[in-house]
Amino acid sequence: MAGTPDPPDRPRVGPGAAPWLVFAIASAGWVFDVYEGQLFAVFKGPMLRELLGGSPGAELTESLRGRIDWHSNVALALFLVGGAAGGLGFGMLADRIGRVRTMGVTILVYSVFSALTCFVRESWQMHALRFLVAIGVGGEWAIAAALVAESVPTRWRAWAGGAFHASSVIGLVLASATGWLFAGPDQWRWAFLIGLAPALLVLWIRLSLREPDRWQRSSAGPDDGPETTPAAGSLRELLGDPRWRPRALIGLGLAAVGLGTYWGVFAFAPELVKEVLPDTLTDAEKQARASQVYSLITLTGSAAGLLAFAPLASTLGRRATFLIYHAGALVLVPAAFLAASSLASTVLLLALMAAFVVGMHAGYAIYFPELFPTRLRATGTSFCFNVGRVLGAVMLLVRGWLGATIGVRPAVAVVSLVFLVGIGLLAFAPETKGTELPD
Repeated sequence: MAGTPDPPDRPRVGPGAAPWLVFAIASAGWVFDVYEGQLFAVFKGPMLRELLGGSPGAELTESLRGRIDWHSNVALALFLVGGAAGGLGFGMLADRIGRVRTMGVTILVYSVFSALTCFVRESWQMHALRFLVAIGVGGEWAIAAALVAESVPTRWRAWAGGAFHASSVIGLVLASATGWLFAGPDQWRWAFLIGLAPALLVLWIRLSLREPDRWQRSSAGPDDGPETTPAAGSLRELLGDPRWRPRALIGLGLAAVGLGTYWGVFAFAPELVKEVLPDTLTDAEKQARASQVYSLITLTGSAAGLLAFAPLASTLGRRATFLIYHAGALVLVPAAFLAASSLASTVLLLALMAAFVVGMHAGYAIYFPELFPTRLRATGTSFCFNVGRVLGAVMLLVRGWLGATIGVRPAVAVVSLVFLVGIGLLAFAPETKGTELPD
């Protein structure tokens, strides 16, 4: 079903007239998207301890620790599945009824269901809400990435897309700050209630933006004669049309490599830090120090890599920049996990590794919207990112099996070989630098 273009006299700022406003609003949505997703990682310990019947001040028993780990893994699996379902569903909807309308709905979904976590009393309620939060989170990124790509001039598209994705660091910082403010074992409920705040963005969106001109022209159909353009948001066309199917599969593969190595490599950075800390520290002290180092790495190496992708892609092209990041990660992951011995060398190597492993994610916000026509842009972008994220989660199983077989450090080094798959995919990837978005 085609959306109805906004009336030309509607008193709102159009994206074409104020791309900075589109960028600001889309980035704010992504910041809170990441914030909502990260809240669970920050508060899952005290939350699950309470929901599973543990006492706040008591030492964890092995049985309770195992149950907490199991429920954490279930919550992660549901979040990934929910993100893929929401991403595809909302991506298709955004191509049909509009980016601005649909992005507002996704923000409402993840805000409301995150806030409802404040009232859970059973673990199954928490799992259900994690799935529902993920539906909104999965949808918002692809829609915002498409909106940014369609709203800025061609010469600034890479810069805007890269900076948009890099704003995720702000979401991580906000979630960490929330964890610090609500550090008490019984305060996690208030932290989730604050998650309702992003819903205010919807009012800003509706008062400030109209649908991009490019989408309005596409949704209106041809000016003369019967409409022959295929339906917008068609997953069948995306995967069935020989023009778009190869692009969708290449994007899917790149995302699976990058997001899979995030879970299979970067997520284990705290474990490496704990290994090199002195044995004079208690396990709790090591955990706290490792979390601090992890935050430092995110704020330095990850942020630098995310911000560097756009200028490199604007100068060298998208394929060459992806190649640099994959090759750098292929070298630095084994170097970090096999050679790091002291705390100083570990922090340095992990920060350099993060610049490449995490930094390539900014390229997805730049590249994926450039691969598809307007009627499939949000659908294709979401397919690549969200389905790629689910496939990438398989890396957790592979790394876990390898870790139990040969040890964590060698296992992560072996997992890094998957970057060769990404390098191979780039041989077939189209170059989009300096080109207009396909209509």
